[in-house]
Amino acid sequence: MFVDSHCHINFPGLIEQQTAVLARMKEGAVSHALCVSVNLQDFPQVLAMAENHTNVYASVGVHPDHEDTEEPGIARLVELAAHPRIVAIGETGLDYFRLTGDLEWQRERFRTHIRAAKQARKPLIIHTRAAAEDTLRIMAEEGAAEIGGVMHCFTESLEVALQAMAMGFYISFSGIVTFKNAVALKHVAQTIPLEQMLIETDSPYLAPVPHRGETNEPAFVRHVAGEIARLRGISVEEVGEITSGNFFRLFKAAA
Repeated sequence: MFVDSHCHINFPGLIEQQTAVLARMKEGAVSHALCVSVNLQDFPQVLAMAENHTNVYASVGVHPDHEDTEEPGIARLVELAAHPRIVAIGETGLDYFRLTGDLEWQRERFRTHIRAAKQARKPLIIHTRAAAEDTLRIMAEEGAAEIGGVMHCFTESLEVALQAMAMGFYISFSGIVTFKNAVALKHVAQTIPLEQMLIETDSPYLAPVPHRGETNEPAFVRHVAGEIARLRGISVEEVGEITSGNFFRLFKAAA
């Protein structure tokens, strides 16, 4: 069995066919999925997915790409995270790829999420793109190691992975690891301990080979597991078993 540790099945393209998406999850031996929040406006929809389906969990947070949106406060995040179907805070982090200019607001929002996670005692889901140095620095300054979490859709270097793992964070691989040109990322997937690894789709984005160009969905996470198994010379069943166990160890509220 597999677990999709990060998806957005409330997004357009998936929510309209949620019954079929969940059925294909089951057919693909994907037992559970974590539907991840990107803003507070759509959070009720994310939570509803988890409330209505016993094998779907949810998070609460505001993505660093969302500039013109309700800004989360620590108390608000902690309040929302108290719901038993919420297993994590995020996704949060830094993204210097799409946005330019003074991004101090991003860094402050990231600090807010870390502080809220520590109060709520629920792990972090961290997004970092073109901002690894600042991401790791703020994680260290804010004591993110006290609560841990996952570096989702990881695309950084092995050194960044090792620094994050030293703070108790798991490394999650998406469909990108199946792409032919993702040579450095494949090396990371070959190298880090399986015991600190998760798999995800980040659906509806980043569909893995052989589904590139299609709308991604949780059922496709088995292809991520398949590539990791190929790289490491082990069975796909072993990758599924270990990463699923890792998921429930990290997201204790899901157990």
